[in-house]
Amino acid sequence: MKLLEGKKALIFGIANKNSIAWGIAQTFHEHGAEIGFSYGIPQLERRVRPLAEEIGVDFVEMCNVASDDDIAATFQKAADRFGTIDILVHSIGYAERDDLDGRFVDTSREGFKTALDISAFSLVALAKAAKPLMPNGGSIISMTYYGAEKVVPHYNVMGVAKAALEASTRYLAADLGPQNIRVNAISAGPIKTLAAAGIAGFRKILGYTEERAPLRRNIDQTEVGKTALWLCSDLGSGVTGEVVYVDAGYHILGMPEPPEKWE
Repeated sequence: MKLLEGKKALIFGIANKNSIAWGIAQTFHEHGAEIGFSYGIPQLERRVRPLAEEIGVDFVEMCNVASDDDIAATFQKAADRFGTIDILVHSIGYAERDDLDGRFVDTSREGFKTALDISAFSLVALAKAAKPLMPNGGSIISMTYYGAEKVVPHYNVMGVAKAALEASTRYLAADLGPQNIRVNAISAGPIKTLAAAGIAGFRKILGYTEERAPLRRNIDQTEVGKTALWLCSDLGSGVTGEVVYVDAGYHILGMPEPPEKWE
């Protein structure tokens, strides 16, 4: 059974084969969705286009989500190509590398603005642009992380940006609900992505999570894709404004048990 047969999805934030957005795209493709891709900077095109060809995607557009003009142009092209859409995936996060090393208190003013604009406000801007293309309702999802709720070493300003993203999810869900547009976020456990590579000590975060999560492992892009599938299909028709965790259960722990036995 293909859960997205006849659905059209725009996926923002594909960078390479390790991207969470790519895991979502593969799952959507397997379930019959017609898909369009967007990537953020010119250097990524050579990696994104082969992925698009792999699953038969012919809509591939660069969009700087910090530019209202770029967003408007991308959605106009989407309207010309698809007419309407049913799904919008926001898998975008960025902070200056210097702000992901050291202490949060040393975050620069410009770095703070950049992280909040690209990682959080972009969801608001994309949702606003997508709304006219969803006359029959739809589903919007974004990607977040546990660092939005609790302090994670070196996540710093990105944690603040993800907290803003999660709050924006709730406000957007309230605003767009009367048009039958659902808005949710997926809080994924740590995954080796291009964005994660900028976080100091990320390998240690991966190891720590694997040792202590209830399932005693990390998760992968495919598992995020499966959760995105049910949220964006009719299986998730009554769910909006939620943060859904796909992190092997790590977020439930108050005092993670160390790998060695208690004395």
